[in-house]
Amino acid sequence: MTYRTLEWLDDGILRLLDQRELPARTVYLDYTDAAGVAEAIREMVVRGAPAIGATAAYGLALAAVHSDATDPDGLRAALQAAAEVLRRSRPTAVNLFGAIDRVLARAADPALASVESLRAAVLDEAHRIAEEDIATNRQIGLNALPLVPDRATIIHHCNTGALATVDYGTALGIIRTAHEHGKQVYVLVDETRPRLQGARLTSWELKNLGIPHRVIADGASGHYMRTQHVDLCVVGCDRVAANGDTANKIGTYNLAVVAHENGVPFYIAAPTTTIDLSTRSGDEIEIEERPAREMTHIDGVQITPDGVEVGNPAFDVTPARYITAIITERGVVYPPFEENLRKLLAK
Repeated sequence: MTYRTLEWLDDGILRLLDQRELPARTVYLDYTDAAGVAEAIREMVVRGAPAIGATAAYGLALAAVHSDATDPDGLRAALQAAAEVLRRSRPTAVNLFGAIDRVLARAADPALASVESLRAAVLDEAHRIAEEDIATNRQIGLNALPLVPDRATIIHHCNTGALATVDYGTALGIIRTAHEHGKQVYVLVDETRPRLQGARLTSWELKNLGIPHRVIADGASGHYMRTQHVDLCVVGCDRVAANGDTANKIGTYNLAVVAHENGVPFYIAAPTTTIDLSTRSGDEIEIEERPAREMTHIDGVQITPDGVEVGNPAFDVTPARYITAIITERGVVYPPFEENLRKLLAK
């Protein structure tokens, strides 16, 4: 691809592609501290669970590289403080917390007895998280290949491509893999209100990849499933509970219910880093509420009456009963999810 969602520069800078500007402009922003990275996550300069996780890991690397601590204990204290700032950026995506915990666990190694070795270890762990994400996404696409017919019409929600990950993509990576293996895929792209990640980002990625597609209104998916042949729906996720309930971009639950009604398979693309066995069901997942202005304005133009009450949840939870299978880098998981997710992670 000609773009990178996130990139570590050797002079201690994290460069992020500002996804708020796409598709009109390709703009990169540079960050040198964890507070700035947390703000970038909160304001959706970067978004998508895997990308958020890797970005948070690099946020800790920035804290390590630029800290003026003179001993390992001081640097570990600085990392803990940066971690708390990053944890508060967005609440739903489990990758954010998993990546932070993983870097802190590496930093806690008592063998890291100097500031220099500790800095190197933190940066190395961030690099590992980023590299593993790319390999994971490619394997998810390969594992899903048998589920995609040679000629397939696919409905996709939100954005789950290279923009939502370090590279390649999860659900959109499945579509990309099928395309690269010669399957004739056609994608119906939910616009994904209110921030239009489908219309702005997924369509932009598909166009770059040369994959034929059509942008549709979120509410039109049922019409297409009822009146035209649709082979499958595939979406990403921000957290999978132990029972298979899945949190994803708002509108996913609606799509899953309509797919069930029309007999269309509904697949979740889920790196194992998004599976959270400590969360028993979707009822325990915290749902982020976004600012009202995302609903009341489009490109700075107000579209609602003054003072109107607004509800703007960023995610919803799809109950496991509507999910055909969960596709991970370790294999495809079918119901009963509570049993089979545990088996998968125990491998």
